[in-house]
Amino acid sequence: MSGAHTHEHGHPHEHGHPHDHEHPHDHDHDHPHGGVKGFLYDLFVPHTHDAADAVDDALEASRAGVTAVKVSMFILLGTTLLQLGFVFFTGSVALLADTIHNFADALTAVPLWIAFVLGRRVATRRYTFGYGRAEDLAGLFIIFVVALSAVVAGWEAIDRFIHPQPVENPGWLIAAGVIGFAGNELVAIYRIRVGRRIGSAALVADGVHARLDGITSLSVVLGAIGVLLGFPIADPIIGLLISVSILVLLWGTVKSVGARLMDAVDPQLIERVEHSLEHADGVTGIRSVKLRWVGHRLLGSAIVTTSADSLRDATHVAQHASERVRGDLRNIDDFVVTPVAADTVPPQSWSL
Repeated sequence: MSGAHTHEHGHPHEHGHPHDHEHPHDHDHDHPHGGVKGFLYDLFVPHTHDAADAVDDALEASRAGVTAVKVSMFILLGTTLLQLGFVFFTGSVALLADTIHNFADALTAVPLWIAFVLGRRVATRRYTFGYGRAEDLAGLFIIFVVALSAVVAGWEAIDRFIHPQPVENPGWLIAAGVIGFAGNELVAIYRIRVGRRIGSAALVADGVHARLDGITSLSVVLGAIGVLLGFPIADPIIGLLISVSILVLLWGTVKSVGARLMDAVDPQLIERVEHSLEHADGVTGIRSVKLRWVGHRLLGSAIVTTSADSLRDATHVAQHASERVRGDLRNIDDFVVTPVAADTVPPQSWSL
């Protein structure tokens, strides 16, 4: 909400009754719903609503992120080694493209691991907001590695068009594709689930990356079926299609990570903060609300109006409002509420 948007209450709050915080909202989200298009969007661009109420301890969230990164990295390395063995026996360029991409996905776990470890460090006089932004930089690295792997795989496919080679043991190729899909989908589900739970856009992006790898593994199976049916050119065609599809589907991840770097938050979070402030004792209006992500933690501030008669009372109103917001959005690390007098235009703060 912009600073000019003001919620003024024409009546005093009656706080003698409980407030239901599980209230529904009508949100205008810019993503499709229903049908094949909506299913594919949710599959490859998971809409997390910037979930901010699942993990309320920064250290616990970082530990969960590190565990997700470590487990998924070892699963993907194992999948890559299995597929690499099948590459030597089949000579499939499509499987080689898939193996390269799986290895790249395993490598992206390293900067994420570093980012979560850095995020545990306390703020300093130079990095006054801490080191949470390292997660967003890791997200950029993930995008770069995914794009690079798509280019390498595409190059190998084009080279196979120019210098065709037979594909051997297509049955093994099918088995390798199924293994690749199973390993990647397992990792994708795990990363996306943990990323949503702790509010990490970078981890969700890496989960989407793994899901893309799983789809490319299924494409390898299609190429193998084509070879079995007597169309050996199906293998490099599938390899090229894999590269193109990776680049196309990567755009959703680019937008997600880019939005986080631009301090974008889901409007639902602003609405939840406003709801909390509106039901705080002594708050008569809301002048502005601001939120920003620093890694997987939130920081925010608000200016509210109050009819308090003294600086002391106004301070108590602000403290209560801040505590209420932090109670409703549990992974907000800091939320500063500034009270202003409700009957002054422009509103003025109290002075000592």
